[in-house]
Amino acid sequence: MDAMSYRVCVVCLGNICRSPMAEVVLRKAVADRGLDGLVTVDSAGTGGWHQGRPMDERAAEALAGRGYDGSAHRARQFLREWYGQADLVLAMDRENLRALRRLAPPGADVRLFRSFDPAAPEGAEVPDPYYGDHEGFTEVLEMIEAAAEGLAGELAERLRAPHPRESAPRL
Repeated sequence: MDAMSYRVCVVCLGNICRSPMAEVVLRKAVADRGLDGLVTVDSAGTGGWHQGRPMDERAAEALAGRGYDGSAHRARQFLREWYGQADLVLAMDRENLRALRRLAPPGADVRLFRSFDPAAPEGAEVPDPYYGDHEGFTEVLEMIEAAAEGLAGELAERLRAPHPRESAPRL
């Protein structure tokens, strides 16, 4: 990771559905705002049982259907020491949020991903589509796109300040 960038890590359970979808979508939303040199986006899972595996094919298909490419993704597990590298850690649901907060040092910025969707109710989660059908992945992608747009917009406002790299902004 670029030591001067604002770093966001999106986390779900196994890092094969929701969080890699969010990583791909958020990366594009950030790039579309000209922030790809200022913001680094990655993803991980709270569990490690899928480490090294590609994204779930239904997730990749949902992404491809909207023009995104998730083919490079390989699952990995979020580790406590990553808090030193991430400015913002985003959980896809409350279960992931609890797991991440148990690992977090004081002052770590850990939130729900959908908290950046202005149309989502407070505490809204991105449900796990893993045990469902293709339609569930499409619905999840819509939620992810809305939250990614909200987050990218906030990052664009904050990072376009006169000296965006001097300190990591709190969103």
